[in-house]
Amino acid sequence: MTYTFNPEERLTLAKIQEIIDKKMTLALGEEAKRRIEKCRAYLNHKMESQKEPIYGVTTGFGSLCNISISKEQLSQLQKNLVMSHACGVGDEVPAEVVRLMLLLKAQNFCFGYSGAQLQTVQRLVDCYNDDVLPVVYQQGSLGASGDLCPLANLMLPAILGMGDVYWHGRRCDVQEVYKAKGWQPIELQSKEGLALLNGTQFMSSYAVWSLLKAMRLSKQADMVLSLSLDAFDGRIEPFYESLHMVRPHKGQLETAAAVRCWLEGSEIIKRHKEHVQDPYSFRCAPQVHGAAKDTIRYVASVVETEINSTTDNPIVLPDEDMVISGGHFHGEPLAMVLDFLAIAVAELGAISERRTYQLIDAKRGLPSFLVAKPGLNSGFMIPQYAAAAIVSQSKQLCTPCSVDSIPSSQNQEDLVSMGGNAATKTYRVCENTERVLAIELFNAAQALDFRHQEGLKSSPAIEKMVAEYRKSVNFVDIDEIMYKHIHASVRFLQEMAL
Repeated sequence: MTYTFNPEERLTLAKIQEIIDKKMTLALGEEAKRRIEKCRAYLNHKMESQKEPIYGVTTGFGSLCNISISKEQLSQLQKNLVMSHACGVGDEVPAEVVRLMLLLKAQNFCFGYSGAQLQTVQRLVDCYNDDVLPVVYQQGSLGASGDLCPLANLMLPAILGMGDVYWHGRRCDVQEVYKAKGWQPIELQSKEGLALLNGTQFMSSYAVWSLLKAMRLSKQADMVLSLSLDAFDGRIEPFYESLHMVRPHKGQLETAAAVRCWLEGSEIIKRHKEHVQDPYSFRCAPQVHGAAKDTIRYVASVVETEINSTTDNPIVLPDEDMVISGGHFHGEPLAMVLDFLAIAVAELGAISERRTYQLIDAKRGLPSFLVAKPGLNSGFMIPQYAAAAIVSQSKQLCTPCSVDSIPSSQNQEDLVSMGGNAATKTYRVCENTERVLAIELFNAAQALDFRHQEGLKSSPAIEKMVAEYRKSVNFVDIDEIMYKHIHASVRFLQEMAL
């Protein structure tokens, strides 16, 4: 299957998920090609007819914008830009994010406001389709003049034929790929290097990945909550729709409905309760999970606007006969919502860890640390420690990046977004929360088995899910090596169909 870029159709998160799930290839549609070529032709004409300097086209970059460049040096100027800006350091960007960077950068060019050559955009599409993934590093972007550093590392192999790539999962010099495919380095025309490096595709790719993960985690958090609530012998009344209509936040209503659905037909939830109230981590879950849902929804609206925009600089407007140097590359819109998303996902982890603790605390007929012979066996004592450590790290990561700024480029770029850091930390928070939910699932399934020993069953939906889980993770009767079970729990959440 193939996804065809069409600038007249909105690219959605759901469509990106479909592209990933179905392993679709990419293609440039006819309207996209027309717009790309029209913009490039206009820019060539503009350079011939206009005597005044055009930023990034006939001048240097950043604080060097007042230095004019001769016509004979324009191609070298663009090549120099890519080489000099490829300064990435730190851990490598995961392959799934690099793929998104290629996809979203091609999408950016298809609107026809960047001045890129058609062959340049096609090369990005070819890299995606042929699984040629440049080695990109996580550190280096200020999220201000776009993601200059990581995008330079992306373009260096893809466009100029320099540096390393992963090709079908194997790291190699990109020249090996070029020889095998008969590719040649693309000679950049005026503005092209700037168009390739300016833009928010590093931030927005991380944002897309994190949102898709967050949407999944939000659903799984409701599922694991439902299991824990029943295993804890909790009350269903805090999830009644009539209660939430009094304070009808959308996410809150959705969470309560999801829990009611998961627990429909449960023997445990229906039985008489001696306790009047449950702890907040159960009773207030609709409010906490719901607030996360509403945050995810808001962040998604901002990110979808971003990936359907042109974010490089200057913006070329052929129909208005203008080339305008502005600030569409500035990452503030993404930096702020990525900070917000990290907080929302971290809270899903924080409340999950609290439920895990309640399950091991020898309450409501459950044994200490969920093991039949505590003392001789430590049981589920230390999985909770691990969850607490992960949650603490996520809290530290949730310090906002978007309120920080360190001026650069001789103070020409005097307020930056730090959205690159917001992007990478949000990715980490999503992975952390997945692990915390996996630990809660591990504990809750163990607790439910003790209810089974009482002759009680949960709902058909929960029992089916736990039966599937038990194919990977067994009941722990006496102490075992636990990390293998936790890792298997993570894989279960990653692979399960929702």
